[in-house]
Amino acid sequence: MTETPTPATSAKSTARADATLAEWLSKRSDEDLVTLLQLRPDLAVPLPASIAVLAARTEQRASVLRAGDELDTLDFAVIETLVVQGAADGRLGEPLPAKTLRKQLADRAPAAAVNAALRKLRARAIVWGPDTALRVTPAAQEALPWPLGSTTAPPDALTEPEITAALAASSPQERALVEKLASTGPRGRTRDAAPGTPSERPVQRLLAHRLLNLVDEQTVELPVAVGQVLRNEPVTDPHALTPPQPDSTKHAPADINAVAAGEVGELLRHSAAILDVLGQAPAPVLRSGGLGVRELRRVAKQTGIDENRVGLLAEILTAARLIDKGTPEPAPESDGTEDYWTPTTTADAWLAVVPPRRWLVLAQAWLELDRFPWMIGLRDANDKPLAALSAELRTAHAVRDRHAILGLLAEFPPGTEVSAADLGRILAWRQPRRRRHYRLNAVASTLSEAEALGLVARGAVTSAGRALLHGSPEDAESEMAIALPEPVDHVLVQADLTVIAPGPLAPELQDRIAMVADVESAGAATVYRIGETSVRRALDAGATAAELHNLFTTHSRTPVPQSLTYLIDDVARRHGRLRAGMAQSFLRSEDPTLLAEVLAAPVAGELALRAVAPTVAISQAPLGEVLERLRAAGFSPAGEDSSGSIVDLRPRGARLAARRQQRPNWRPNPPSTEQLQSLVAELRAGERAANARPGQAVRSDGSRTSTAATLNLLQLAARARRPVHIGYVDAQGIATQRVVEPLKVGGGQLDALDPVTGAVRHFTLHRIASVALVE
Repeated sequence: MTETPTPATSAKSTARADATLAEWLSKRSDEDLVTLLQLRPDLAVPLPASIAVLAARTEQRASVLRAGDELDTLDFAVIETLVVQGAADGRLGEPLPAKTLRKQLADRAPAAAVNAALRKLRARAIVWGPDTALRVTPAAQEALPWPLGSTTAPPDALTEPEITAALAASSPQERALVEKLASTGPRGRTRDAAPGTPSERPVQRLLAHRLLNLVDEQTVELPVAVGQVLRNEPVTDPHALTPPQPDSTKHAPADINAVAAGEVGELLRHSAAILDVLGQAPAPVLRSGGLGVRELRRVAKQTGIDENRVGLLAEILTAARLIDKGTPEPAPESDGTEDYWTPTTTADAWLAVVPPRRWLVLAQAWLELDRFPWMIGLRDANDKPLAALSAELRTAHAVRDRHAILGLLAEFPPGTEVSAADLGRILAWRQPRRRRHYRLNAVASTLSEAEALGLVARGAVTSAGRALLHGSPEDAESEMAIALPEPVDHVLVQADLTVIAPGPLAPELQDRIAMVADVESAGAATVYRIGETSVRRALDAGATAAELHNLFTTHSRTPVPQSLTYLIDDVARRHGRLRAGMAQSFLRSEDPTLLAEVLAAPVAGELALRAVAPTVAISQAPLGEVLERLRAAGFSPAGEDSSGSIVDLRPRGARLAARRQQRPNWRPNPPSTEQLQSLVAELRAGERAANARPGQAVRSDGSRTSTAATLNLLQLAARARRPVHIGYVDAQGIATQRVVEPLKVGGGQLDALDPVTGAVRHFTLHRIASVALVE
């Protein structure tokens, strides 16, 4: 007589069949195991020798905590429910059916969401077993982002508005007490917690307002939510098993892109200004590394840019390898400093490309920057301000957090504005173990930097930003080219000798205008001013009066004022009547009277000028100094070369040779899907070898008989082209297990093909401890 199995009996038999995690993993498909290794890459390093080793690694505390960083609030609610129900240990507790789990969470999460959480946890081998008998890895309890029972117990904590109101009503002494616990640790010891303590004491008042919890007569504890409010973190509610719904504002995507284009124009202009200033006067590197506050202020003053923005752009330019530290060429006058922050030779090439490409270089550098520029000026543990470009700004999770914030914002429809506070709350729900990374100031500062880069505008991700976040630099450059205004090929010359560029000028025209005019104000329309000094600068660069007249006649949409024509002609008439060259320097003029006037002036004594002919004088001062001092004295000399032609002697700025950017060794490439598939195939082969029938496996004990059996089995496998699983002990005594395909056996050596690498490997026969044929 046979007994008909009841549902309970079937569940128990299924639970016994998967009594261990190793047994459950062995029944998973190869695709499931590959997914597990992709989601938890630490399990594959070093290569596990068997499924049992893989199962043991999945239960290790450090690995489970690392995997827990990617789990959301609902995932942890599932874990906590299983732990509370005793499903965390197969020896002491009973597995929990999925049906019961869904019923316990039904009032806070729909069944579909719970099922999705179970699939997510199963894929990571944190929860395992069939639906009739769910178990959870014991170490998962330690990964919970809140005390055990926070999800399953009835809620009794204050809400965020209630906490804010209670803190606002607290006295300064009470506020100082809870802020101390929030910064140092949630628990504190005090005598005022004991019964009978006067109710007006700060601790008793905090207990009465539920801003503190009583642990015992001498111990109090700060509630988690109160600490989060005091630290300006998003408040996480363990009972909220659905994601927060943010308030959003819609903007037209075209308006968003237009605002971003304006920011990008300023970004490129300011970046070029910083490169120019550092090229003219490189900034010394601090002994501790970084850019000093004094130098930061100097650059800010010379460029007219805010100090915080200078720090941000210096970080981005350095990440893009447009600025680097070293000894520049030409080297500044020595003051004991060896290294300087200086533009690299790459900066010249960057300045020459079109604006969308220049923006792309900066945007990519910021996205992959492993530092937080917004921390510049904050205080460190020694109460010293953090310097720009210093090592203290480097943070291991900077890139991940930046991508998480912008990636979340990009999930909303184009043109959708979401506040930093709402983004922080959603991220804290999705990754509660990392909630401290998403404090309001961190999220807001990241969005502010993204706005400066043109990736975000008015609280929404731009079209170029979306393309870049989705991994398409070419599309991002195209989107930015569409957003940026088309370069113009004309200017508007005014009667007051100002030149208005009604938009970004074409590169060649901009260079020529910048040579003959100085920027007076920048923006959507740039205003230049022409003066005697700027005209002389253009003439010094080799331009002629006729070329300058033609420049404005051709490119000005307004009539060229007569005052500009007179100015150019007047400066050109006086320019170059004196010629300076190398003697160490010489001075010559076709007008002896003019040269005599120079020799009679005080500047002649400063430069030690000596006449060698009525039209020629020489000096031992460098040519650059001769030109500078004569111009300061009111003369208009021009530099010339050995043929008598005027040469451009303007300083080009210091430069450093660009160094190749190397991939940091702390960011290894993850294994490919093909490599993981080979690893899983090797694990399967090892399992089959371990379960091989007698006669298919040989374990060597060093005797002549076992050695002969090992040799025979290897020769058989080589003839039949059968893969084998061998246990091998290398010269250092390290034992490994591997699957190979024997090719040749002889001379005390096995030549075999490694199916993982595809290479032929050589094994010494007496070091092979075991051999088993693989089915």
